[in-house]
Amino acid sequence: MDVAEAAPSGERKRGVERLISFSDGIVAIAATLLVLPLVDIAREADTKGVTGMLSDNTDAFFVFGLSFVVICRLWLSHHAIFADVRSTTPALIWLNNLWLLSIVFLPFPTQLLGGQGQRSSITYGLYIGTMLTTTASAAAMRWVIVDRDLGADLLPRGRRSMLPSLITPSAMAIALILALTVPAVGGWALLLLFPAGNLEGRLSRSERERSAPRPEESG
Repeated sequence: MDVAEAAPSGERKRGVERLISFSDGIVAIAATLLVLPLVDIAREADTKGVTGMLSDNTDAFFVFGLSFVVICRLWLSHHAIFADVRSTTPALIWLNNLWLLSIVFLPFPTQLLGGQGQRSSITYGLYIGTMLTTTASAAAMRWVIVDRDLGADLLPRGRRSMLPSLITPSAMAIALILALTVPAVGGWALLLLFPAGNLEGRLSRSERERSAPRPEESG
């Protein structure tokens, strides 16, 4: 019997809550770190003026906004994954740590993209590769939850329920290949994240509705 299964239900629930609280705190710190390069840029306003400072650093502000939206989107996905989880396992915890590692690392490639140096395909690849790690680890967490039956009864079960969570990692893998092999595409490959996320959300809701007990079944 697994250690998580042997623990009382109240203790298992507290373990899930601690994991979620820890993850939320790390994500908040990572999102905050994104703004630090902009604080340094603000000093240029003393010599260039605010308008000159803003115009010379348009890319930095754009990448900051993009990364902030990406982190928020990934956090929402993480929130959905753990919404109905009732217990954890060591595998789930370490996959969550990998997810957090990629989130914490994201400000680094963000700074590289927002800098005034020339952006290479490697720079874009590092940025997109980080998000590929994030989305792939999220899909792996979903697999563990389904495979080990760690979720509440409302969670869909079976391999079919895994298909929606594979959409975003697949889109990021395609984006990474495009960024590395077609330099002209660059960061535009990231646009795949948004339709992929919307499609994943729709399929996930459809799978939940399909798996939900019908009124005649519950009666």
